[in-house]
Amino acid sequence: MGLAIVNTCTLVGMEALGVTVEVHLANGLPAFNIVGLPETSVKEAKDRVRSAIINSGFSFPAKRITVNLAPADLPKSGGRFDLPIAVGILAAAGDLPLACLAETAFCGELALSGALRPVSGAIATALSISRLGFTLVTSEQDAQAAVRVPDVKVHACASLQQLTASLNGQTQFELLEPEAFDYQQPEALLDMADVQGQHLAKRALELAAAGAHNLLMLGPPGTGKTMLASRLPGILPALNEQQAIEVAAINSVSSQQRELAQWHVPPFRSPHHSASMVALVGGGSSPKPGEISLAHHGVLFLDELPEFARTSLDALRQPLESGEVHISRAAMQLKFPARFQLVAAMNPSPCGYYQGSQLRSNPDQILKYLGKLSGPFLDRFDLSVEVAELPKGSLSQHSQGESSQLIRQRVTAARQLQVQRSGKLNSQLSGKELHQFAPLSAADSEFLENSIHHLGLSARAYHRVWRLARTIADLKQLSHIQRAELVEALSYRAMDRLMKRISH
Repeated sequence: MGLAIVNTCTLVGMEALGVTVEVHLANGLPAFNIVGLPETSVKEAKDRVRSAIINSGFSFPAKRITVNLAPADLPKSGGRFDLPIAVGILAAAGDLPLACLAETAFCGELALSGALRPVSGAIATALSISRLGFTLVTSEQDAQAAVRVPDVKVHACASLQQLTASLNGQTQFELLEPEAFDYQQPEALLDMADVQGQHLAKRALELAAAGAHNLLMLGPPGTGKTMLASRLPGILPALNEQQAIEVAAINSVSSQQRELAQWHVPPFRSPHHSASMVALVGGGSSPKPGEISLAHHGVLFLDELPEFARTSLDALRQPLESGEVHISRAAMQLKFPARFQLVAAMNPSPCGYYQGSQLRSNPDQILKYLGKLSGPFLDRFDLSVEVAELPKGSLSQHSQGESSQLIRQRVTAARQLQVQRSGKLNSQLSGKELHQFAPLSAADSEFLENSIHHLGLSARAYHRVWRLARTIADLKQLSHIQRAELVEALSYRAMDRLMKRISH
């Protein structure tokens, strides 16, 4: 009797692993069995496939149908196997030519009517299929995303009936071409010019954007910390094509569609402080990317920082250093990318103030409040800046500051210098690379080390100040770091000054 072999793939974290769907039709009592570690969603494909085949104008074989999903030891989940199973049954029954299956991979969920529905992981699937050298057949919605992947051949189908007509030669089997799209940097909806005053905080935000440095904003309520952070995307350069594909792949695995107009826009994630560790870092019974991965090549903004669980914040320490997060389970070990820029905002005390007539917290209460943030976690911030209350009369002046577009031009020029010099942004430079690409004179090196020792900072903070000084020099288009850049970099240590003031 008939045997058909169909190519597809399954998602395991960010990877799409090849799966072979073997369909065998044999004589005997009519039955439909799926083997190969199918989860409930895959087992339910039997009813969807049967209805889709009948409603597409075919007779469902009254045979003993066995479907094997190989490799048998790899768990299979989701509706992505509906289409390859249906194609395999039709090919085994003689309704489709077997030759058309050899160099083609199928992926999609079937409606009872036979219509093709999108599935999660379209970009990751396309990346896997392109490496295997197959032509991908999937739904129209998934095909629009998959065709953005270089060197992948995609055929979009609206229904099983349309697909069978193409495979049987009744209609032309056309490959989808990527939609021509001339990306234009969108004008920032939230413009930096709207922010009154706060020149120090604006400067810190520009430095953070120029070198992808981590930034902590500290200040009383209502001083504009959240307002400033929400304008950071407007001064960030656009993603290149490779970065855009990586970001879109993470979104597709998380079942989040990335619109073409947003393709090159850096992601900006702002989870609520009630978010769990799994929501931030990733994981779960079927591990999915967390907020730090969804912010890959973009910004993760944590407002009201001390209100987050301390264990959740400390879980960010390792990804901040390595740019990736490893999820270990008994059955699998997965790796998700997490090269994100951390920006956080917080009040200096439970009442929101640390001096003046509005202060209602004693030093012990303030230390307990700040103690929710561990020292090693705070050490991951390159800059911490105080966002102070505006002086009287500032709000009524309505002075127009620099626009986000002007700031973005300087940030883009600084980033181009960094990539041309070292192939990466300053925040990613190792200690060895700092000596190579950001050398200091003997006098400046001694000055920096003495300053770090006087402030009681760690060796990690020493290198972070050094990287920040290199970014300050890049914004000034200077080839070498001078004393002025080191002094400015050392001035962005507001959290250290606050802790020292309170402890004394």
